[in-house]
Amino acid sequence: MPNLENLRKQAKLILRWHRDRYYPVAAQIRSGLLRYSQMTDSQILAQSFRLSDAQELIARQNGFESWQALKTGLPTMSDHAHTTSTKATIGRAEPQLFVADIQASCDFFTNTLGFAVAFTYGTPPFYAQVKRDGALVNLRCVEQPVIDAALRDREQLLSASLTVANAEEIKRLFLEFQAAGATFFQSLKSEPWGARDFIIKDPDGNLLLFTGPGK
Repeated sequence: MPNLENLRKQAKLILRWHRDRYYPVAAQIRSGLLRYSQMTDSQILAQSFRLSDAQELIARQNGFESWQALKTGLPTMSDHAHTTSTKATIGRAEPQLFVADIQASCDFFTNTLGFAVAFTYGTPPFYAQVKRDGALVNLRCVEQPVIDAALRDREQLLSASLTVANAEEIKRLFLEFQAAGATFFQSLKSEPWGARDFIIKDPDGNLLLFTGPGK
């Protein structure tokens, strides 16, 4: 459970990113605050953006309607814990895939896997982020493959693992990707440890595991 002090720091960081015109933060603002949903990255970064806006974004990312609701609903640490704890909170993890063509990779994720493009960066783009529901995947353009393809396939070296909530959803997702013509490195199967999963291979050979409960 994140504590209030860490969330305050996250809000200040978002505010600083906006002031520094750090383009990836525009995607967070657009997806989290409805009033920015129709704006481009440049338009968002040109808008007035205050600490209260950043705090509202943090609140909504954590399931609260407002910063005040978050403060009321989120248990806070004691003063003693604030002075003795030095452990930072990790908000989320975002896998990064190395790809040869950002546009082609974005097209694959949107047209085949049902993702949406959160942002692209550069002219021509060399970095991008795609999203679907709670999953975020970063795409980084590289001139040459960074891993041996034969080794990757032989050892089943995954580039990302994406999870769903229940057995019905993993089956439904498999059928959706199958109908969209995705390339399967591994078909849907039940694992000895109780999961059901399948693996998609993207156009650059990256292996993407989709997994959920077996029952």
